[in-house]
Amino acid sequence: MATTATSPGRRSDTAVLWAALLGVAALCWAWLLTWSSAPSMSMSASMGGSGAPSALVPFLGLWVAMMAAMMLPAVAPVARLYLRVVSARTSGPARVARVTALLSGYFLAWAAYGLVAFGLTRWLDAVTMTSGRARVVAASAALVLAGAYQFSPLKARCLAHCRSPLGVLMHVGSFTGRLRDGRVGAWHGGYCLGCCWSLMLVLVAVGVMNMVWMAALAVVILLEKAWRHGPRLSLAVGALLLVLAVVVPWQAALIGA
Repeated sequence: MATTATSPGRRSDTAVLWAALLGVAALCWAWLLTWSSAPSMSMSASMGGSGAPSALVPFLGLWVAMMAAMMLPAVAPVARLYLRVVSARTSGPARVARVTALLSGYFLAWAAYGLVAFGLTRWLDAVTMTSGRARVVAASAALVLAGAYQFSPLKARCLAHCRSPLGVLMHVGSFTGRLRDGRVGAWHGGYCLGCCWSLMLVLVAVGVMNMVWMAALAVVILLEKAWRHGPRLSLAVGALLLVLAVVVPWQAALIGA
């Protein structure tokens, strides 16, 4: 009887969580589209720049918004299962706070990678101003690296982790303390970073505000983690990236250059 009584409430919580995550992702996409279409950003892109802010704090804000837009749908299964566990121990605002801490820890891991992305973006923007082919060469190199990484054992291990929400909970069962939820998020975010860092490197190389590539990579990330044929898709994407690495120097329009 107890299970029957609580099941509707848990289903309602899950529906609200999915709606919230997808809603935030949609808002981030809308904001990014507005940002990318601003005259100053369009002018920067036309001159070979990435269109991203040149100062660290605004860049990290933009980067985290990008990660929210691209990653929230993919992280939803883990957040949903975590909410079910949290719901058995807490209620009301406490549940919201714990899931929020989980997501905050997750994006903290990606924000750390944003520091690397900022340095690479600034360097590539500067080089592109003196060499029109710099972004094409960088994109081709990033595509080779990302394509090869798709076939690596580390990619397979990290992807397997990201595809198993239950496995995540089993690994973090020993986490304790007030910062437990944030630690769980950062731990899971580290595996997600291990799975997708090379794809984000491609985005940096083709231009952080390249919305076409951003959308394409977001679809790849979601399908890799949520589709039952995700591991096979990962290998197919790796092969495609290697082909594109050869084609891009001759068809620079593929990266908007």
